[in-house]
Amino acid sequence: MSGGSASIGGHVSGFAATRRSDGWWQGWALTAGGLFLFFGYLTLRAFTGKYYWADPYISPVASPPLFTPVNGPGVVPLHHAWFGAFPSFWPRFLPQSPAFFIPGLAIAFRATCYYYRKAYYRAFAATPPACAVGGAPLKYRGETALLLFQNLHRYVLYGALLLLVFLWYDAFAAFFRNGKFGIGVGTLVLIINATLLSGYTFGCHSWRHLIGGKLNCFSCDGASKTRYKIWKKSTWLNERHMLFAWLSLFWVAFTDFYVMMVSSHHITDLNTW
Repeated sequence: MSGGSASIGGHVSGFAATRRSDGWWQGWALTAGGLFLFFGYLTLRAFTGKYYWADPYISPVASPPLFTPVNGPGVVPLHHAWFGAFPSFWPRFLPQSPAFFIPGLAIAFRATCYYYRKAYYRAFAATPPACAVGGAPLKYRGETALLLFQNLHRYVLYGALLLLVFLWYDAFAAFFRNGKFGIGVGTLVLIINATLLSGYTFGCHSWRHLIGGKLNCFSCDGASKTRYKIWKKSTWLNERHMLFAWLSLFWVAFTDFYVMMVSSHHITDLNTW
């Protein structure tokens, strides 16, 4: 026994104990740091309630807006919100932020995602922090008790698909300002954002099951063949699910940051208008 660990049946036991000689902890630290940084930033931005709009760009944090504040720096215009201004009964202790409504479905989708389950469980519960590495002495309760909400992933998929419709609408609407066609850096930022989120969503395991599950024959009829082709495309994305998960998370934060910087006049958007 050495350093609080023991060798049992050829394996080393104890927290972070391992026979691995590679830098396994680097991936663990980067995952934990990335999740904390990006989700922390997006959470803080959701609670600010301002600098979500820089005509014709809207931050994905606030899209689609059900309600919007009547005034404030960089708020979404009243005519752009589904139901206009926030109602008078809105609690005063909560900021008037459009991010509290439909955009919240994105958090539910990522929190229940099969990849993110592994990522945040390894990063924060560390049971184990990596393959063939000793974990913290915790009992996994996952989908059976503590994290029962994770079973909702197949259902929140529909909310994520709905969000994609709005995000693509925002991306195409970013080609027009005051009825005039044009293009700006923000337009490209929103297009890339919708593209990466589509890649992440359509590579989801639940999406693959929805389009290709329960089929006993992929070539029996035209509908089956079509579903098989879509399933194959989704499989390509699914094999890169982790990559799209991180790229899309980074780009959502970057898109919001870009809109915030333009809205607050810290930078100038280069465009053709």
